[in-house]
Amino acid sequence: MELSLLFWLLLPVAASSGWLAARRSLFRQNEDNARHLSSNYLQGLNYLLNEQPDKAIDVFIKLIDVDSETVETHLALGVLFRRRGEVNRAIRIHQNLVVRSNLNPQQRALALLELAQDYQRAGLLDRAEHLFLELIDDGQYQHYSCHQLLDIYQQEQDWEKAVDVALRLMEYSGEDMKPVIAQYYCEQAKNLRQDHQTEAAYKTLNKALQIDPGCARASLLEGQLALDNCELSQAIQAFQRIEQQDALFLSEIIEPLQNCYREGGRLDEFQNYLHRILQKHGGITPMLVLARLIHDQQGSSTALDFVVKQLRVRPSLRGLDHFIDMSLPEANGEARENFLLLKDITSQLLKNRPIYKCSECGFTGKTLHWQCPSCKLWNTVKPIQGIEGE
Repeated sequence: MELSLLFWLLLPVAASSGWLAARRSLFRQNEDNARHLSSNYLQGLNYLLNEQPDKAIDVFIKLIDVDSETVETHLALGVLFRRRGEVNRAIRIHQNLVVRSNLNPQQRALALLELAQDYQRAGLLDRAEHLFLELIDDGQYQHYSCHQLLDIYQQEQDWEKAVDVALRLMEYSGEDMKPVIAQYYCEQAKNLRQDHQTEAAYKTLNKALQIDPGCARASLLEGQLALDNCELSQAIQAFQRIEQQDALFLSEIIEPLQNCYREGGRLDEFQNYLHRILQKHGGITPMLVLARLIHDQQGSSTALDFVVKQLRVRPSLRGLDHFIDMSLPEANGEARENFLLLKDITSQLLKNRPIYKCSECGFTGKTLHWQCPSCKLWNTVKPIQGIEGE
Protein backbone atom coordinates (compact mmCIF):
# COMPACT_ATOMS: atom_id res chain seq x y z
CA MET A 1 0.00 0.00 0.00
CA GLU A 2 2.76 2.45 0.85
CA LEU A 3 4.72 1.52 -2.30
CA SER A 4 1.64 2.07 -4.45
CA LEU A 5 1.03 5.46 -2.86
CA LEU A 6 4.67 6.47 -3.38
CA PHE A 7 4.45 5.47 -7.09
CA TRP A 8 1.46 7.72 -7.67
CA LEU A 9 3.17 10.60 -5.91
CA LEU A 10 6.38 10.30 -7.94
CA LEU A 11 4.69 9.91 -11.34
CA PRO A 12 3.86 13.64 -11.85
CA VAL A 13 7.41 14.56 -10.83
CA ALA A 14 8.86 12.16 -13.41
CA ALA A 15 6.54 13.50 -16.10
CA SER A 16 7.51 17.07 -15.28
CA SER A 17 11.20 16.18 -15.36
CA GLY A 18 10.80 14.57 -18.80
CA TRP A 19 8.95 17.63 -20.20
CA LEU A 20 11.66 19.95 -18.90
CA ALA A 21 14.39 17.80 -20.43
CA ALA A 22 12.62 17.75 -23.82
CA ARG A 23 12.10 21.54 -23.72
CA ARG A 24 15.80 22.10 -22.98
CA SER A 25 16.72 19.83 -25.91
CA LEU A 26 14.36 21.70 -28.30
CA PHE A 27 15.63 25.07 -27.11
CA ARG A 28 19.24 23.97 -27.71
CA GLN A 29 18.29 22.77 -31.22
CA ASN A 30 16.57 26.07 -32.07
CA GLU A 31 19.51 27.94 -30.64
CA ASP A 32 21.87 25.91 -32.83
CA ASN A 33 19.71 26.58 -35.90
CA ALA A 34 19.59 30.29 -35.14
CA ARG A 35 23.35 30.35 -34.58
CA HIS A 36 23.83 28.52 -37.92
CA LEU A 37 21.42 30.92 -39.70
CA SER A 38 23.14 33.92 -38.17
CA SER A 39 26.59 32.68 -39.14
CA ASN A 40 25.45 32.06 -42.73
CA TYR A 41 24.02 35.58 -42.98
CA LEU A 42 27.24 37.00 -41.58
CA GLN A 43 29.16 34.98 -44.12
CA GLY A 44 26.94 36.30 -46.93
CA LEU A 45 27.32 39.88 -45.76
CA ASN A 46 31.06 39.37 -45.56
CA TYR A 47 31.08 38.28 -49.21
CA LEU A 48 29.14 41.41 -50.14
CA LEU A 49 31.53 43.68 -48.28
CA ASN A 50 34.46 42.01 -50.01
CA GLU A 51 32.85 42.53 -53.41
CA GLN A 52 32.13 38.85 -53.97
CA PRO A 53 28.41 39.13 -54.77
CA ASP A 54 28.14 35.79 -56.58
CA LYS A 55 29.23 33.90 -53.45
CA ALA A 56 26.95 36.06 -51.34
CA ILE A 57 24.00 35.19 -53.56
CA ASP A 58 24.75 31.48 -53.20
CA VAL A 59 24.70 31.81 -49.42
CA PHE A 60 21.45 33.78 -49.32
CA ILE A 61 19.70 31.42 -51.73
CA LYS A 62 20.62 28.42 -49.58
CA LEU A 63 19.13 30.13 -46.55
CA ILE A 64 15.65 29.83 -48.06
CA ASP A 65 15.82 26.11 -47.39
CA VAL A 66 16.54 26.91 -43.75
CA ASP A 67 13.79 29.45 -43.11
CA SER A 68 11.10 30.61 -45.55
CA GLU A 69 10.72 33.81 -43.57
CA THR A 70 13.89 35.09 -45.21
CA VAL A 71 11.92 35.61 -48.47
CA GLU A 72 11.48 39.32 -47.74
CA THR A 73 15.23 39.70 -47.33
CA HIS A 74 15.86 38.00 -50.67
CA LEU A 75 13.29 40.18 -52.42
CA ALA A 76 14.94 43.29 -51.02
CA LEU A 77 18.36 42.02 -52.05
CA GLY A 78 17.17 41.41 -55.61
CA VAL A 79 15.72 44.92 -55.83
CA LEU A 80 19.01 46.31 -54.55
CA PHE A 81 20.95 44.53 -57.29
CA ARG A 82 18.50 45.74 -59.96
CA ARG A 83 18.79 49.34 -58.80
CA ARG A 84 22.57 49.05 -58.93
CA GLY A 85 22.29 47.87 -62.53
CA GLU A 86 23.33 44.29 -61.72
CA VAL A 87 20.24 42.87 -63.37
CA ASN A 88 21.58 39.37 -63.98
CA ARG A 89 22.12 38.88 -60.25
CA ALA A 90 18.65 40.21 -59.50
CA ILE A 91 17.19 37.76 -62.02
CA ARG A 92 19.07 34.88 -60.41
CA ILE A 93 17.73 35.68 -56.95
CA HIS A 94 14.14 36.18 -58.07
CA GLN A 95 14.15 33.07 -60.30
CA ASN A 96 15.20 30.95 -57.32
CA LEU A 97 12.43 32.46 -55.24
CA VAL A 98 9.73 31.78 -57.83
CA VAL A 99 10.46 28.02 -58.00
CA ARG A 100 10.29 27.55 -54.22
CA SER A 101 7.30 25.48 -53.12
CA ASN A 102 7.22 26.91 -49.60
CA LEU A 103 6.11 30.41 -50.68
CA ASN A 104 2.58 31.55 -49.98
CA PRO A 105 0.57 32.98 -52.93
CA GLN A 106 1.29 36.59 -51.99
CA GLN A 107 5.04 35.96 -51.73
CA ARG A 108 5.13 34.16 -55.06
CA ALA A 109 3.16 36.95 -56.77
CA LEU A 110 5.61 39.52 -55.42
CA ALA A 111 8.56 37.41 -56.58
CA LEU A 112 6.99 37.15 -60.06
CA LEU A 113 6.48 40.92 -60.13
CA GLU A 114 10.11 41.59 -59.23
CA LEU A 115 11.33 39.04 -61.79
CA ALA A 116 9.17 40.65 -64.48
CA GLN A 117 10.75 44.02 -63.67
CA ASP A 118 14.20 42.42 -63.85
CA TYR A 119 13.45 41.10 -67.34
CA GLN A 120 12.05 44.47 -68.38
CA ARG A 121 15.16 46.26 -67.14
CA ALA A 122 17.37 43.73 -68.97
CA GLY A 123 15.49 44.29 -72.23
CA LEU A 124 13.99 40.79 -72.21
CA LEU A 125 10.59 42.22 -73.02
CA ASP A 126 8.94 38.99 -74.17
CA ARG A 127 9.71 37.32 -70.83
CA ALA A 128 8.55 40.37 -68.89
CA GLU A 129 5.34 40.48 -70.93
CA HIS A 130 4.61 36.82 -70.14
CA LEU A 131 4.98 37.36 -66.38
CA PHE A 132 2.94 40.56 -66.29
CA LEU A 133 0.14 38.80 -68.18
CA GLU A 134 0.31 35.90 -65.72
CA LEU A 135 -0.05 38.31 -62.80
CA ILE A 136 -3.04 39.99 -64.43
CA ASP A 137 -4.76 36.66 -65.09
CA ASP A 138 -4.13 35.65 -61.46
CA GLY A 139 -5.68 38.89 -60.23
CA GLN A 140 -2.40 40.11 -58.71
CA TYR A 141 -0.91 43.60 -59.18
CA GLN A 142 -3.20 44.16 -62.15
CA HIS A 143 -3.03 47.96 -62.23
CA TYR A 144 0.77 48.10 -62.07
CA SER A 145 1.21 45.18 -64.49
CA CYS A 146 -1.07 46.83 -67.05
CA HIS A 147 0.98 50.03 -66.95
CA GLN A 148 4.20 48.08 -67.38
CA LEU A 149 2.73 46.19 -70.32
CA LEU A 150 1.71 49.50 -71.92
CA ASP A 151 5.30 50.67 -71.57
CA ILE A 152 6.51 47.47 -73.26
CA TYR A 153 4.00 47.67 -76.11
CA GLN A 154 4.79 51.34 -76.69
CA GLN A 155 8.48 50.49 -76.96
CA GLU A 156 7.67 47.71 -79.41
CA GLN A 157 5.07 49.89 -81.17
CA ASP A 158 2.58 47.05 -80.87
CA TRP A 159 -0.45 49.35 -80.83
CA GLU A 160 -3.06 46.60 -81.12
CA LYS A 161 -1.89 44.95 -77.89
CA ALA A 162 -1.59 48.39 -76.28
CA VAL A 163 -5.26 49.06 -77.02
CA ASP A 164 -6.29 45.70 -75.51
CA VAL A 165 -4.33 46.30 -72.30
CA ALA A 166 -5.58 49.87 -71.96
CA LEU A 167 -9.16 48.63 -72.21
CA ARG A 168 -8.43 46.02 -69.51
CA LEU A 169 -6.89 48.72 -67.33
CA MET A 170 -10.08 50.77 -67.59
CA GLU A 171 -12.03 47.69 -66.53
CA TYR A 172 -9.79 46.94 -63.53
CA SER A 173 -9.22 50.42 -62.17
CA GLY A 174 -11.74 52.76 -63.75
CA GLU A 175 -8.84 54.90 -64.96
CA ASP A 176 -9.81 57.01 -67.98
CA MET A 177 -7.64 55.66 -70.78
CA LYS A 178 -9.81 56.87 -73.67
CA PRO A 179 -7.53 59.76 -74.78
CA VAL A 180 -4.51 57.41 -74.72
CA ILE A 181 -6.36 54.67 -76.62
CA ALA A 182 -7.26 57.24 -79.27
CA GLN A 183 -3.55 58.01 -79.64
CA TYR A 184 -2.83 54.28 -80.10
CA TYR A 185 -5.41 54.19 -82.90
CA CYS A 186 -3.77 57.27 -84.43
CA GLU A 187 -0.40 55.50 -84.40
CA GLN A 188 -2.00 52.58 -86.24
CA ALA A 189 -3.64 54.94 -88.74
CA LYS A 190 -0.34 56.75 -89.35
CA ASN A 191 1.32 53.43 -90.25
CA LEU A 192 -1.60 52.44 -92.49
CA ARG A 193 -1.39 55.78 -94.29
CA GLN A 194 2.32 55.24 -94.92
CA ASP A 195 1.47 51.80 -96.35
CA HIS A 196 -1.20 53.41 -98.58
CA GLN A 197 -3.98 51.41 -96.90
CA THR A 198 -6.42 54.30 -97.10
CA GLU A 199 -9.66 52.51 -96.24
CA ALA A 200 -8.16 50.77 -93.19
CA ALA A 201 -6.65 54.09 -92.04
CA TYR A 202 -10.07 55.81 -92.25
CA LYS A 203 -11.69 53.01 -90.20
CA THR A 204 -8.99 53.22 -87.54
CA LEU A 205 -9.33 57.00 -87.27
CA ASN A 206 -13.07 56.55 -86.89
CA LYS A 207 -12.37 54.25 -83.90
CA ALA A 208 -10.15 56.97 -82.41
CA LEU A 209 -12.88 59.59 -82.73
CA GLN A 210 -15.51 57.23 -81.36
CA ILE A 211 -13.58 56.54 -78.17
CA ASP A 212 -12.37 60.15 -77.84
CA PRO A 213 -14.34 62.73 -79.86
CA GLY A 214 -11.91 65.40 -78.68
CA CYS A 215 -8.86 63.80 -80.33
CA ALA A 216 -7.44 66.61 -82.46
CA ARG A 217 -4.72 64.34 -83.83
CA ALA A 218 -7.31 62.01 -85.38
CA SER A 219 -8.91 64.94 -87.21
CA LEU A 220 -5.52 66.19 -88.36
CA LEU A 221 -4.64 62.73 -89.73
CA GLU A 222 -8.04 62.39 -91.36
CA GLY A 223 -7.57 65.75 -93.08
CA GLN A 224 -4.10 64.77 -94.32
CA LEU A 225 -5.42 61.43 -95.55
CA ALA A 226 -8.28 63.12 -97.40
CA LEU A 227 -5.86 65.65 -98.90
CA ASP A 228 -3.64 62.79 -100.10
CA ASN A 229 -6.63 61.47 -102.05
CA CYS A 230 -7.80 64.91 -103.30
CA GLU A 231 -10.97 64.70 -101.21
CA LEU A 232 -10.97 68.43 -100.53
CA SER A 233 -14.37 68.82 -98.86
CA GLN A 234 -13.68 65.96 -96.42
CA ALA A 235 -10.23 67.39 -95.67
CA ILE A 236 -11.66 70.84 -94.94
CA GLN A 237 -14.32 69.34 -92.68
CA ALA A 238 -11.73 67.31 -90.75
CA PHE A 239 -9.28 70.19 -90.35
CA GLN A 240 -11.94 72.65 -89.20
CA ARG A 241 -13.17 70.17 -86.59
CA ILE A 242 -9.94 70.80 -84.65
CA GLU A 243 -11.19 74.23 -83.55
CA GLN A 244 -13.77 72.55 -81.30
CA GLN A 245 -11.43 69.75 -80.21
CA ASP A 246 -8.33 71.75 -79.22
CA ALA A 247 -7.88 75.27 -80.56
CA LEU A 248 -4.19 75.24 -79.56
CA PHE A 249 -3.56 73.06 -82.62
CA LEU A 250 -5.10 75.51 -85.09
CA SER A 251 -1.62 76.58 -86.16
CA GLU A 252 -1.05 73.01 -87.44
CA ILE A 253 -3.93 73.08 -89.92
CA ILE A 254 -3.69 76.60 -91.40
CA GLU A 255 -1.24 75.67 -94.18
CA PRO A 256 -2.93 72.40 -95.30
CA LEU A 257 -6.31 74.10 -95.05
CA GLN A 258 -5.04 76.88 -97.31
CA ASN A 259 -3.99 74.25 -99.86
CA CYS A 260 -7.48 72.76 -99.79
CA TYR A 261 -9.20 76.10 -100.40
CA ARG A 262 -6.69 77.07 -103.08
CA GLU A 263 -7.14 73.78 -104.95
CA GLY A 264 -10.89 74.26 -104.79
CA GLY A 265 -10.71 77.91 -105.91
CA ARG A 266 -12.26 79.11 -102.65
CA LEU A 267 -9.61 81.43 -101.18
CA ASP A 268 -12.25 84.06 -100.35
CA GLU A 269 -13.93 81.56 -98.02
CA PHE A 270 -10.55 80.78 -96.49
CA GLN A 271 -9.88 84.47 -95.89
CA ASN A 272 -13.21 84.83 -94.08
CA TYR A 273 -12.35 81.77 -92.02
CA LEU A 274 -9.01 83.30 -90.97
CA HIS A 275 -10.71 86.56 -89.92
CA ARG A 276 -13.10 84.58 -87.71
CA ILE A 277 -10.29 82.50 -86.20
CA LEU A 278 -8.24 85.59 -85.42
CA GLN A 279 -11.15 87.32 -83.76
CA LYS A 280 -12.07 84.30 -81.65
CA HIS A 281 -8.71 82.64 -80.87
CA GLY A 282 -5.89 84.92 -82.01
CA GLY A 283 -2.64 83.27 -83.06
CA ILE A 284 0.33 84.45 -85.09
CA THR A 285 0.11 81.75 -87.80
CA PRO A 286 -3.37 82.68 -89.07
CA MET A 287 -2.40 86.35 -88.86
CA LEU A 288 0.70 85.91 -91.04
CA VAL A 289 -1.15 83.80 -93.62
CA LEU A 290 -3.94 86.37 -93.77
CA ALA A 291 -1.38 89.18 -94.13
CA ARG A 292 0.09 87.43 -97.20
CA LEU A 293 -3.35 87.03 -98.74
CA ILE A 294 -4.10 90.72 -98.16
CA HIS A 295 -0.73 91.61 -99.69
CA ASP A 296 -1.51 89.58 -102.83
CA GLN A 297 -5.03 91.01 -103.19
CA GLN A 298 -4.77 94.60 -101.90
CA GLY A 299 -1.08 95.49 -101.90
CA SER A 300 1.75 95.90 -99.41
CA SER A 301 0.46 99.10 -97.78
CA THR A 302 -2.87 97.55 -96.73
CA ALA A 303 -1.11 94.39 -95.57
CA LEU A 304 1.38 96.42 -93.51
CA ASP A 305 -1.42 98.36 -91.82
CA PHE A 306 -3.15 95.08 -91.00
CA VAL A 307 0.02 93.64 -89.40
CA VAL A 308 0.61 96.79 -87.32
CA LYS A 309 -2.93 96.68 -85.95
CA GLN A 310 -2.59 93.00 -85.07
CA LEU A 311 0.77 93.54 -83.33
CA ARG A 312 -0.73 96.27 -81.17
CA VAL A 313 -3.38 93.83 -79.98
CA ARG A 314 -1.16 90.72 -79.80
CA PRO A 315 2.59 91.44 -79.63
CA SER A 316 4.59 88.67 -81.29
CA LEU A 317 8.24 88.06 -82.13
CA ARG A 318 7.34 86.28 -85.36
CA GLY A 319 4.92 89.06 -86.20
CA LEU A 320 7.63 91.68 -85.64
CA ASP A 321 10.03 89.74 -87.86
CA HIS A 322 7.42 89.65 -90.63
CA PHE A 323 6.71 93.37 -90.20
CA ILE A 324 10.42 94.11 -90.73
CA ASP A 325 10.46 91.97 -93.89
CA MET A 326 7.50 93.89 -95.25
CA SER A 327 9.05 97.27 -94.35
CA LEU A 328 12.54 96.72 -95.75
CA PRO A 329 11.72 97.13 -99.49
CA GLU A 330 10.37 100.63 -98.87
CA ALA A 331 13.06 101.72 -96.40
CA ASN A 332 16.09 103.81 -97.36
CA GLY A 333 19.17 105.28 -95.71
CA GLU A 334 19.31 105.25 -91.95
CA ALA A 335 15.81 103.74 -91.64
CA ARG A 336 16.91 100.77 -93.70
CA GLU A 337 20.00 100.30 -91.55
CA ASN A 338 17.83 100.34 -88.45
CA PHE A 339 15.46 97.77 -89.94
CA LEU A 340 18.41 95.55 -90.90
CA LEU A 341 19.70 95.75 -87.33
CA LEU A 342 16.27 94.78 -85.98
CA LYS A 343 16.04 91.98 -88.52
CA ASP A 344 19.35 90.56 -87.35
CA ILE A 345 18.11 90.62 -83.74
CA THR A 346 14.78 88.94 -84.48
CA SER A 347 16.46 86.32 -86.67
CA GLN A 348 18.86 85.42 -83.87
CA LEU A 349 16.02 85.25 -81.35
CA LEU A 350 13.96 83.01 -83.63
CA LYS A 351 16.86 80.81 -84.74
CA ASN A 352 16.94 78.41 -81.78
CA ARG A 353 13.51 79.14 -80.36
CA PRO A 354 11.45 76.03 -79.57
CA ILE A 355 8.00 75.82 -81.09
CA TYR A 356 6.41 73.18 -78.85
CA LYS A 357 6.36 72.59 -75.10
CA CYS A 358 5.12 69.80 -72.83
CA SER A 359 2.64 71.08 -70.26
CA GLU A 360 3.67 68.35 -67.79
CA CYS A 361 7.47 68.24 -67.72
CA GLY A 362 8.48 71.38 -69.65
CA PHE A 363 10.18 69.56 -72.54
CA THR A 364 10.62 71.87 -75.55
CA GLY A 365 11.49 71.28 -79.18
CA LYS A 366 10.91 72.24 -82.79
CA THR A 367 9.02 69.04 -83.65
CA LEU A 368 5.52 68.09 -82.56
CA HIS A 369 5.63 64.85 -80.55
CA TRP A 370 2.26 63.34 -79.67
CA GLN A 371 4.01 61.37 -76.91
CA CYS A 372 6.44 63.52 -74.94
CA PRO A 373 10.00 62.13 -75.35
CA SER A 374 10.79 63.15 -71.79
CA CYS A 375 7.85 62.22 -69.53
CA LYS A 376 6.27 59.74 -72.00
CA LEU A 377 2.78 61.20 -71.54
CA TRP A 378 0.46 61.53 -74.51
CA ASN A 379 -1.00 64.74 -75.95
CA THR A 380 0.85 67.05 -73.56
CA VAL A 381 3.17 68.63 -76.16
CA LYS A 382 1.48 71.63 -77.79
CA PRO A 383 2.41 74.83 -79.64
CA ILE A 384 3.91 77.49 -77.39
CA GLN A 385 1.65 80.48 -76.82
CA GLY A 386 2.44 84.14 -76.11
CA ILE A 387 4.97 86.64 -77.45
CA GLU A 388 7.49 83.96 -78.43
CA GLY A 389 4.90 81.56 -79.79
CA GLU A 390 1.37 81.65 -81.11
